[in-house]
Amino acid sequence: MKILKNIINVDELKKIAEASFGDLVKAVVDVDRELVAIDAELHSDLEALLLEDGSKQCNLWGINFYPEIEEDNFIEFDSLINLRPSQGNMTRGVGSNDIQAKIVSIVNKWVKR
Repeated sequence: MKILKNIINVDELKKIAEASFGDLVKAVVDVDRELVAIDAELHSDLEALLLEDGSKQCNLWGINFYPEIEEDNFIEFDSLINLRPSQGNMTRGVGSNDIQAKIVSIVNKWVKR
């Protein structure tokens, strides 16, 4: 479990996936601080790591990386931490297209495909 400090490539994500879930890597993105935390069994563990590092919960969104898949399906916007009625997000997904676009932009800074 770590907050990315250096750019990571897809081959590294594949190794992380193989060591845990096989085909996916869980991640949490801080859309304000533009940080990505990866490699935990639960999104909530990554959320806690970022909160301890100074992030605010309202800026944290859970996603999954599928390193074997290219293009649009590389990122899956699905996590229990995304369920937040107080912010108008009523599902495990990320309902806002603006937030999804921000997540993709941040991921593209940290993950080279």
